[in-house]
Parts: sequence; C-alpha cells; structure tokens
Amino acid sequence: MTRRTDWADHTAPESRPGAPGRGHGDGVEPERDGRDGDGTGTREGAGRSGGRRRRRGDFGEHQDSGPPSSSRAEKGEPPAGDPAERARAICLRLLTGTPRTRKQLADALRKREIPEEVAEDVLSRFEEVGLINDSAFADAWVESRHHGRGLARRALARELRTKGVESTLIDEAVGQLDSEQEEATARELVARKLRSTRGLDRDKRLRRLAGMLARKGYGEGMALRVVRQALEEEGEETEDLGYETF
Repeated sequence: MTRRTDWADHTAPESRPGAPGRGHGDGVEPERDGRDGDGTGTREGAGRSGGRRRRRGDFGEHQDSGPPSSSRAEKGEPPAGDPAERARAICLRLLTGTPRTRKQLADALRKREIPEEVAEDVLSRFEEVGLINDSAFADAWVESRHHGRGLARRALARELRTKGVESTLIDEAVGQLDSEQEEATARELVARKLRSTRGLDRDKRLRRLAGMLARKGYGEGMALRVVRQALEEEGEETEDLGYETF
C-alpha cells in the first residue's frame, strides 16, 4: 500500500555479543496477546515471544503516549561539551529504537536545553541525510496502525497531528486508504466482536459494535451500515434502526 522506508532494522538484545542466549534458564517469558480496550484482538503482539526482532516501521503502543522521554539517566548523553555533539547524540539514540518525527526530536532537544538554533541546524542536517523523514514516518504509521489496530483515516490523522506531522503529509498518508478498504476493515472488526455480543438485546448489540468502530475513527454512516448488515446475517430485524439508536 505504501512505499517502503529505509529505516534500519535493529538487532534484538539476545543477538548482541556477550548477551545471554535464549537457551534453557534465560528467564525470557513470552509476551501475552495484546487486546484493544474494546476487547477486540489485535494483530500486534499476538503469539510473539520475548526478544523478537522488531519489524521495520513497527510502532509499539508507547508511541501513543506523546514525545519520547529524554532523561539524562535514560539517554546517557554526556553532561557537558559541544551542544551540537550533544544534540546529535540525543537524536541518534532516540532514532535507534523507532522512527521519530522532527517535532518529537525537537521536543526532546528542548527538554535537554539544547539552544534552539543548534537544534534547528542538527535537525535540518538529519533531514538532509534522510534520518528524519516525516513523510515516510506518516506512511509507515498509517500502514502499521490500520492493519495492526484497524484504525480508520480519521483516527490515524488525529494521531499523526499529535506527533507534529504537517497537514499536507497527513493528507497524503491517510489518502492511501480508500473507502472500500476502510469499510472492509470495519467489517472484519465487527465480525471478530460479534460473538461477544450474543445474548444481548439488539439495540445494545448495535450500540456496542458501533461504539467500537467509533473509537477507531469510523463515521456513523459507515458504522451503522456495517453493523446492520452483520446483525441481519444473524437473523436480527434492523429495518427500524436509525442514527438515533446511537
């Protein structure tokens, strides 16, 4: 769907020289399957074991919490010296774990009291060599979060805005999802959630299923259409259902 990015893959801790292997007694426990707050199973985290290598463009849940932390103890940059060198070290460390937007890196440098003009020069240089690429970040974010979490264009755009991506780049990234693909994903989400609503009255099932779609950014019109069709396939009468049921 989207163009591939050239972000480097990173080696899992157990593959580095001197790190404990995954043999007997290494104490690595498998991760539990991730689930959305609405109870819908997700593709991210399902069946994965500890120490697995990250996929390119793979965005973890911590990305939703806002700008990255930049504490001295966590980042370990030198306490003094050339501000430009410190800025480069901070940015490189933050970019090692996962892609970042220019704004996320700028926020981290500001918290570390890097002079604004120095930060701007370093960030611009990182953009020139391709280490910062907000367009590629937005494309990868849309692909990962739509296929992994089932988020619709509206929710994806909202997330990208919080990360400081420019509006034109957001429009280009979310525009790669067309209405048909978005509706197909909505149907998959409802199909996975449908069983857990059996035994409830029809209106309550509708509200629960439509509410799940709304939280993922789907509009009322699409949500009602998709949920009504799913309920009809189970023998529910839906002719009298309308927007007021929400």
